[in-house]
Amino acid sequence: MGKNIDDYIDRGLKGTPETKPSERREYLSQLRERIILALTNGQVIQKKPYKPISDLMKMYPSSKLYLDGDLDYMHLSKYIRIANENNIPFTIVDDKASTTNIGLVLANPTAIDKDDIFVSKEDFQRHL
Repeated sequence: MGKNIDDYIDRGLKGTPETKPSERREYLSQLRERIILALTNGQVIQKKPYKPISDLMKMYPSSKLYLDGDLDYMHLSKYIRIANENNIPFTIVDDKASTTNIGLVLANPTAIDKDDIFVSKEDFQRHL
């Protein structure tokens, strides 16, 4: 009984414990096992969007788009437009406590354990 009270008090003071907090900070609040695609900040700020993202949104209609709030809205807006066209909800993650070089994450609500979530420079340039 005492442990339950201690847990209750800890949750009240500190909030619900978070699983894999370092992974969530790196991947814009998402777990690696749920990620369909991740783009770096450098890839997101390119003039043209990564075209295959629209096809991925169609393949995973229950996915959600997460964007790094540290990037200028001008760079995020092209991906927000694509998400809206595909009826995919999006969230701009603004975590001032940590930084990441990940600018965009397309994630599934459940684990898919995709081996390769990143896009190589060559592949990215080819699909602009």
